[in-house]
Amino acid sequence: MLEQEFNALAAQGYNRIPVTIETFADLDTPLSIYLKLANEPWSYLLESVQGGERFGRYSIIGLAATTRIEVYGRSALLLTGNRLVERRDYGDPLNYVAECMARIKVPPRDGLPRFAGGFVGCFGYDTVRYIEPRLAKVEKHDDLGTPDILLLLSEEIAIVDNLSGKLTLVVYAEPEVPGAYKRARKRLRELLARLRAPVEIPADVRTEPQEAVSSFGEAEFKAAVDRAKQYIVDGDIMQVVLAQRMSKPFSASPLALYRAIRTLNPSPYMFYFNFEDFQVVGASPEILVRLDDDGDGRRVTVRPIAGTRPRGATPAEDVALEADLLSDEKECAEHLQLLDLGRNDAGRVSRTGTVKVTEQFSVERYSHVMHIVSNVESRLADGLNALAVLRATFPAGTVSGAPKLRAMEIIDELEPFKRGIYAGAVGYIGFHGDMDLAIAIRTAVVKDGHIHVQAGAGIVADSNPDSEWQETQNKARAMLRAAEMAECGLDTRID
Repeated sequence: MLEQEFNALAAQGYNRIPVTIETFADLDTPLSIYLKLANEPWSYLLESVQGGERFGRYSIIGLAATTRIEVYGRSALLLTGNRLVERRDYGDPLNYVAECMARIKVPPRDGLPRFAGGFVGCFGYDTVRYIEPRLAKVEKHDDLGTPDILLLLSEEIAIVDNLSGKLTLVVYAEPEVPGAYKRARKRLRELLARLRAPVEIPADVRTEPQEAVSSFGEAEFKAAVDRAKQYIVDGDIMQVVLAQRMSKPFSASPLALYRAIRTLNPSPYMFYFNFEDFQVVGASPEILVRLDDDGDGRRVTVRPIAGTRPRGATPAEDVALEADLLSDEKECAEHLQLLDLGRNDAGRVSRTGTVKVTEQFSVERYSHVMHIVSNVESRLADGLNALAVLRATFPAGTVSGAPKLRAMEIIDELEPFKRGIYAGAVGYIGFHGDMDLAIAIRTAVVKDGHIHVQAGAGIVADSNPDSEWQETQNKARAMLRAAEMAECGLDTRID
């Protein structure tokens, strides 16, 4: 972009204008680029492996953000560094998020990928208390103290095209700042110089791994399963997802944890966030919701995952376990309930007659487990936006239950702690209104020298408490194994 083009866009009223440069990145990896450009607080790395086998087209590195939104309960904070810019202690915090988003005006993204800047971060499970009035007054014990919502205003991004081997650096400039264009060009040159420097490999911190301890305890969890089954017998619900948290001391690098999990359990949504006081590391298989433009209008996508088996030791065992999963009436009934819930959620914000099931009862395999998956697509109704879609679909039925609202009330009753980031959403809402959010499962929070991993099991009428306890163990196993690898220096055999 030439300076006269920049000035012409500024004259049209845009207050954030992307200045970009493209270079080759075929000698780097997304991780090495992150280490060179962004390895500091308020940064992130997003990667994707589709179907457990193919890398997604783009990897996104978010350089340290200067501005962010943090929400705790009813208090919404806008911060620049450690300086409080605004505080809102009333109303719906999601409305404040929408207000902050509306302040930013960007030109059309000609030539840029679907995401090239926006708000990136986490909507914790308790975001639901801003959506469902019946849950608003519940205050669960919060022993982790992470924000209910944390969104980075991502204005410096490195986008890796894994197909072409090229890298696009994007720096947003504010036209009202004197010399904004020249400063953005200078910043791009600085980033290019850092890319050409050798990568600094973080030193290993080797420690003896310790056993994780459940927040529930096995006996208490199984008792909660029995109580949930009684609610089903009584007709309150059809199913509910009960989760437990497993925690242990952890002194290795959170980035080493990410390196381990991306190798051990490549997934459609892999993410690393450095939020200064804590880090979030995940390899989620499941989309919460995606909003994009496919050329025929605004498309809403949800992709429910429910029904689990461990992976087999051989290909033949995998085939047998897959057949067993698809013939399991309990697992298939649970999946069908959640598929119907996903269709209903999408329908709340879609044009009449556009909700379609485009894939049904497929099986996807990951490192330690396999799941039944289905896919639902629809067309967004006129006048609605990404936050309206979030309100309609949050949280996923696959981490709450059905009917969703009553299931969440039972979760509040039976689970001992606030869920925090677990079962919420991780991803982005772009400047152009696109949204891509993963469900925060297969996710770890590293904070105050400990790692916390949460996992849930779907409880239905014929659930076996022993089996449901084991399901939570299976789902947490990959992340806990990654933690062991990180603590042993990443030279441990991967099994």
